[in-house]
Amino acid sequence: MGSSPAEIPGQPDLPPAWPSLPESPYVPPMPEPRRDPLWRYVLLFLLTVYTTTAAGGSHYLSFYLGLGGGFNPFTPWELMVRGLWYSVPILAILGCHELGHYLACRYYGVAASRPYFIPMPLVLTGTLGAFIRIRRPIPGKRELFDIGIAGPIAGFVIAVPLLFMGMYLSRVVELPRNPEGELFWLGEPLLFKAAAWLTFGHVADGFTITMHPVAFAAWFGLLATALNLFPIGQLDGGHISYAVLGRKSSVVTLVMVACLIGLAFWSLSWAVWAGLTVLMLVVFGPHHPRTADENIPLDPGRKALAIFAVIMFILCFTPSPIEPMNLVTRP
Repeated sequence: MGSSPAEIPGQPDLPPAWPSLPESPYVPPMPEPRRDPLWRYVLLFLLTVYTTTAAGGSHYLSFYLGLGGGFNPFTPWELMVRGLWYSVPILAILGCHELGHYLACRYYGVAASRPYFIPMPLVLTGTLGAFIRIRRPIPGKRELFDIGIAGPIAGFVIAVPLLFMGMYLSRVVELPRNPEGELFWLGEPLLFKAAAWLTFGHVADGFTITMHPVAFAAWFGLLATALNLFPIGQLDGGHISYAVLGRKSSVVTLVMVACLIGLAFWSLSWAVWAGLTVLMLVVFGPHHPRTADENIPLDPGRKALAIFAVIMFILCFTPSPIEPMNLVTRP
């Protein structure tokens, strides 16, 4: 015969010692992202230092000789040393831009790489910029907004004083009647125009500003800020636009890509950027990756920063960044 526990008279029924819990699916922890070796960052940075310094040497020689050309009095080593006038400021602008993103990622615990610099032996810039890789999804709109806007603000804060320093070192020269070599006209963003006017006042017809390498670095930094602030897809401006507008930002992306295509017909210097944004649209689509809090509006402080981002874009934008001098009407 089986046995059963003895009942104690007067003893109340007790709840079970271990109440049953509702079952939930097991979610395995995300693996730690693989870190890229440090030597890769260092190598790319050193190569970018070399290419930007070499480009800076060409800028310094052009500044030294003026638009009329002449004899090069510098040895290759002397030009490389003087090229630091360009490479140090542009690396500071690009580096601070990416550090703004990186530090914001670290603050919110979002896994991201250190800044990658992109060396490119281009006579004009010596680099294609820099970037970081964000290795995990950004959890919410607030974090997305802060990470997206931190880079442009950090780069802008460095570029503005360098612009005024560069203008102080620049000079006004007469446009040559028969220039030697190929000359380029650089479009002037509103902030650039303001700095030039505050430094030189009105520049008479037939004269122009020949930029010191520091001024050219600041000009390139302003242009890079404007490019990143385009409210398109995965660009900084696209992150800001999505954080403010939610799914409506997809319409903004399509409109801005159409505007870029139109700008490419206005100035061929926009053709590459327009092509890259169209490629981005094809590969990733017009919609920004969604966050869980998509429908929750941002706080007033971040909305004010979004307006500041629009102001930065307007101040740094130029419709014709680079044009050959022979295509520009000369007074």
